[in-house]
Amino acid sequence: MSETIGHVIAELDSAFFADPYRHYRDWSRRGTVHRVRFPDGRTGWVVTGYAEARAALADPRLRKAGANARWAGVGSTASTHMLDSDPPDHTRLRKLVNQAFTARAVEALRPRVEEITAGLLDDLSGHAEVDLVAGFALPLPITVIGELLGVAPGEQVEFRRRTAGFGSGSAAPEQVRDLKAFLVELVRRKRDHPADDVLSRLVRARDEDDRLSERELVATAFLLLFAGYETTVNLIGNGVHALLRHPDQLDALRADPALVPAAVEEFLRYDGPVGFATLRYAGEPLEIGGVRVDAGEFVHVAIGAANRDPEKFADADRLDVGRNPAGHVAFGHGLHHCVGAPLARLEAQVAFTRLLERFPRLSLVDGPLAWHEGIRIRGLTSLPVRPNE
Repeated sequence: MSETIGHVIAELDSAFFADPYRHYRDWSRRGTVHRVRFPDGRTGWVVTGYAEARAALADPRLRKAGANARWAGVGSTASTHMLDSDPPDHTRLRKLVNQAFTARAVEALRPRVEEITAGLLDDLSGHAEVDLVAGFALPLPITVIGELLGVAPGEQVEFRRRTAGFGSGSAAPEQVRDLKAFLVELVRRKRDHPADDVLSRLVRARDEDDRLSERELVATAFLLLFAGYETTVNLIGNGVHALLRHPDQLDALRADPALVPAAVEEFLRYDGPVGFATLRYAGEPLEIGGVRVDAGEFVHVAIGAANRDPEKFADADRLDVGRNPAGHVAFGHGLHHCVGAPLARLEAQVAFTRLLERFPRLSLVDGPLAWHEGIRIRGLTSLPVRPNE
């Protein structure tokens, strides 16, 4: 690593993605805000301290609208979904989708989540070795969000095929176009034959109340797809991996399944599904952690680093399913707190409860594991396990 104006320039490479926490510990010795060079050669500020991260996530001077276009060097274009928008557009769009992810609406999904989970575990039971990501962590949330959006049962297999790779950020441009075309066609069908699903309600909001544009409608469907499953896939995968590498914590959870809700929060903190929060840029000059950030400069909030900050969490590098990790920022903070968080929590709680109940001798298959090499997502490409060791 080299230094510039008193701050670290780190090169994000395969070693970083395999174990970012080792790098975060090194960076923390030099401060809480760092200059980082990304794999594509661009540089930006990365916030790693908990207090600074939480403040940055809620700071209205850090803008989101047009951030990705600026990063790509094509100027500031209008954003079309709430994740990459600022108020008042963000406020309007979020209000439209909040109702689908309220605690009450999500709890009503529990019987169906239990049913899907049971079926997936049945499929795993006849195998000596399985990939828990492909066979369980992925199909559970993608099935649930597909049903919420109104994807017909007969289209679920095709839906999974079209969404493969998006969670890791590895989707090719033609696959993005393919999925967009699928969603455009799904919107058309919901317009002709509305049903009791989230997408039909969004179509009504577009057609009857003119509360969003056609472009926003498709973009919001795209966002809901990933808000509804991306986090959960890696929450389950990373959490199982962490448990199997900490037998004492696995034993504690087996002995007392009532710990599962707290354990899910600890999995989110310890090795959560999000690496860096979505991109922001300074709308005006500001200071973060004693570092001046000029207008137009990019700011990345390292969620994983903030959740391992020892100033906030005692013995932060230790997995403890009995811990109370209140205040973690795995789902973000402020206006852009993840809208799918209640659904992710429900699915993870059901998944861990039923998985450990069904396969009490679950164990890792020996061998190296690979992590997705994207800055936003923290997750395994696969997780080979023996269900009945």
